[in-house]
Amino acid sequence: MSSTSAPFGLRPAFHPSGLDRAQALAGGIVSAYGTDIYKGGPIRYNSTAGSSVAAGTITNATAGAVWTGSFQGVEWTDATGRRRVSNYWPASTAYLTGSCIAYFYNDQNIVYEIQSDATIAQTSLGGEYNFSATSGLAVGSGSSTTGLSTTCLGVSTAVADGSQGSMRVVDIAPYADNAWGDAYVIVRVVNARSQYFGSVTAIV
Repeated sequence: MSSTSAPFGLRPAFHPSGLDRAQALAGGIVSAYGTDIYKGGPIRYNSTAGSSVAAGTITNATAGAVWTGSFQGVEWTDATGRRRVSNYWPASTAYLTGSCIAYFYNDQNIVYEIQSDATIAQTSLGGEYNFSATSGLAVGSGSSTTGLSTTCLGVSTAVADGSQGSMRVVDIAPYADNAWGDAYVIVRVVNARSQYFGSVTAIV
């Protein structure tokens, strides 16, 4: 049974076409960007410039807002000329101009796996939820040891029919130790609030 909270963010399970290829975005993260971005964390494109971000780059999504996909890692060349490869972006890392490549999934049709932050039942199928806002499980949270996001599906964030959630539950992950009603269920979800491909509200 899934009785241990061990979140990993959004992990791609499959794509209906059989192809789930990550995008490689050159210059995808601003040099010295001051916030960690963990593998599996929901991310979004920056569409406007700000003090620490630039249009055309990516950053962590905001809880309850639009998102585009799941972060998968980054590579860059540091000031000594050494090539670095990491499954997460360490905050405030500086790199040589033109050397950064960020990897992330951004196809709206990808089916992801994510752990719930509390028990959830089969009646959740078709329902929409937001990412957890619990400390340590919220968007942007993660482990600098493993590099993995600790973002979860927030069970208490279930939205009413006709309202908008960040993700829709479409299945349970078919693992031997994972069942509806467990303390922390690994479910399969799709993006219900895509940044560029439109949102789909929950329906009966």
